[in-house]
Amino acid sequence: MQKILDAILSQQATRDDYLALEVPESYLGVTVRADEVGLFEGLPTKDKDPRRSLHLDEVPVPELGPGEALVAVMASAVNYNTVWTSIFEPVPTFTFLKKYGRTGPLGARHDLPYHVVGSDLAGVVLRTGAGVQAWGPGDEVVAHCLSVELEAPQGHDDTMLDPQQRIWGFETNFGGLAQLALVKTNQLMPKPAHLTWEEAACPGLVNSTAYRQLVSRNGAAMRLGDTVLIWGASGGLGSYATQFALASGATPICVVSSPAKAELCHRMGAELVIDRVAEGFRFWSDERTQDQREWRRLGSRIRELTGGRDVDIVFEHPGRETFGASVYAAKKGGTVVTCASTSGYMHEYDNRYLWMNLKRIVGSHFANYAEAWAANDLVSRGLIHPTLSRTYPLDQAGQAAFDVHGNRHQGKVGVLCLAPGEGLGVRDEAQRERHHQAITRFRNV
Repeated sequence: MQKILDAILSQQATRDDYLALEVPESYLGVTVRADEVGLFEGLPTKDKDPRRSLHLDEVPVPELGPGEALVAVMASAVNYNTVWTSIFEPVPTFTFLKKYGRTGPLGARHDLPYHVVGSDLAGVVLRTGAGVQAWGPGDEVVAHCLSVELEAPQGHDDTMLDPQQRIWGFETNFGGLAQLALVKTNQLMPKPAHLTWEEAACPGLVNSTAYRQLVSRNGAAMRLGDTVLIWGASGGLGSYATQFALASGATPICVVSSPAKAELCHRMGAELVIDRVAEGFRFWSDERTQDQREWRRLGSRIRELTGGRDVDIVFEHPGRETFGASVYAAKKGGTVVTCASTSGYMHEYDNRYLWMNLKRIVGSHFANYAEAWAANDLVSRGLIHPTLSRTYPLDQAGQAAFDVHGNRHQGKVGVLCLAPGEGLGVRDEAQRERHHQAITRFRNV
């Protein structure tokens, strides 16, 4: 493994040099274990601790199949799907791996008593399987997390509709929180040359998700002049939604939970911010009952900020806690676009505000290849920036997931894998200098 790292750090190694390197038989990866799926039985979600369930294990290097690549991972990042995996909610991910294993010999590789997790990476291609032409050893890459087979017709208009669509590192094995990772080569995209490894690893999942959710015609199709309510606007997903709104000529209304998070939104260029904690918004009077007076108060606060306008789009991802308020707050004919449900999956809302006001609820899940590529291209061009706040070493990935689980983080939390320290991997110093302030505005916040 050290020889692989030395080749990467030298910045001089050729494709032939990489081909001459020996691929090790095993590597270190962050795993959950099948024999621990009952670890948190009886505990409420908030008390389930990823530091107990995420392990750094030495595991065998998987067999490389057609159309696949083995990547040396320099850095990765933590997403909510890693948190869900670590606390075995809503179901243990071994359910997904077993289902994948039944598809055939290549799928069977993933059905193991351990699951190497992680849905982001920045690194260098070491090997490619049969039939690969676009990528080769030595290519510096990032990976999006869409894994598809495309053997059925449904996915050929929108790859997210492929019946065999999976999220790599969540519904597949051999994810990015590891020294090596196995991906399909149609997951690979060029690493933005002006970013460090840890910065480049952070946008992948959340940036692509926010792009489809807000910008794409498959989501809300945000337009110039739209007003967009963004929940968790300084977080891993919301920080990219805020940037997309600003870059598109829309007006974000950023909902956050502290003055520090409000300040981050202002740093990104947002002017309209609601600190829901400071302003005392509580959308549930008890576990079973929503307080519609709070919905109305939110609507009034939005109109106060916008000069009387309701929001065209609500960018939803908290789920149960906020969904009723989101449906209420969208304007007549407006759109609530939703992915994930970090506060609970069972959403409740008053259908009168949806049906009688001709609103739409749009479900959005990650992004297709074209959307992921477009989102990454915006990062490469310096139009959208990473929101990395803190980076952990690989052996502290459990702590990183713990921070995300408890909402103790801002932006994205990165993880160094093979990279021996932060600040490495920049290839375009001039572009980095132009955008340095924007790139680093979340650091150590």
